[in-house]
Amino acid sequence: MRKFAWILLLLVNDVFAQPVTSAQVRQRLIRNIEETAHNFDGVMGLAIIDLQSGEEILINAQSTFPTGSSIKIPILIELHRQAAAGTLKLTETLPITNRQQVGGSGVLLHFAEGGSQLSLHDLSILMIALSDNTATNLLIERLGMDRINQTIVDLGLPGIKLQRKMIDLAAMARGAENIATPREAARLLELLAQGKVINTEVSAAVLKTLRIPKSSPIPRLLPASTTVANKPGGLEGVACDWGLIEIPNRPFAIAVMTTYNGESAGADEAIARISRLAYDYFSRLARSTPYGARVPMALIKTTR
Repeated sequence: MRKFAWILLLLVNDVFAQPVTSAQVRQRLIRNIEETAHNFDGVMGLAIIDLQSGEEILINAQSTFPTGSSIKIPILIELHRQAAAGTLKLTETLPITNRQQVGGSGVLLHFAEGGSQLSLHDLSILMIALSDNTATNLLIERLGMDRINQTIVDLGLPGIKLQRKMIDLAAMARGAENIATPREAARLLELLAQGKVINTEVSAAVLKTLRIPKSSPIPRLLPASTTVANKPGGLEGVACDWGLIEIPNRPFAIAVMTTYNGESAGADEAIARISRLAYDYFSRLARSTPYGARVPMALIKTTR
């Protein structure tokens, strides 16, 4: 009888023994992100995609937000798509004239009338690295707004729409805004990471440009050694950043978009905090065994 009771106790303990899993860490991450979004003085939407498991963290992710300069990623994609198709060459040059110069960010605004010609490639670097609005508008004219939007539709992302040039105040007043949902923005970065934006060569070329370091919220609180491919955007009352954080063994895509921001909203700080929370979570998983023990990254990469 005593032996039977002992066996029964072992069986009961075995049934109720539950392994510690990373899901518990994930739930804490979600709570912290939700708290940051809830306390934000404005409206925030975000999407985070685990590129290893495909799991997502979504808040207002299907809502439509203004993109600011994050919309320049689809323009960059279309440039490389047309170059790959042979309909243009990246070495083709365009003149810089007063007619095309617009304000906001960038340096081409200060160039002399007709004093320079820049290649399409170099214009794209200025568009992404310095968020140059004149360079962006030159590329939109050369590539075609309809063609840029069609490529994004072909990628299965119809919620991302380029509807006006940069600093087109009349178009803004008419309600023609560049828009996207956080879910589709993050999905675009996921497709780039998978080499599925047109092909692996185009995806790699786009990511190479997006990896150029820039002042932006997503990498702000991350270790300097972290590889980030991103493009921030901002308008009055709007702040966004779309990026790929390339943690070895555990990369993730992230898009945080905000609008109706108050005067002291601290949008960039909120985006940076969410990026850091996600980074801490994924970098922890990257080095952990299924039971949570941390081992050297080099060892994990050779055994998984």
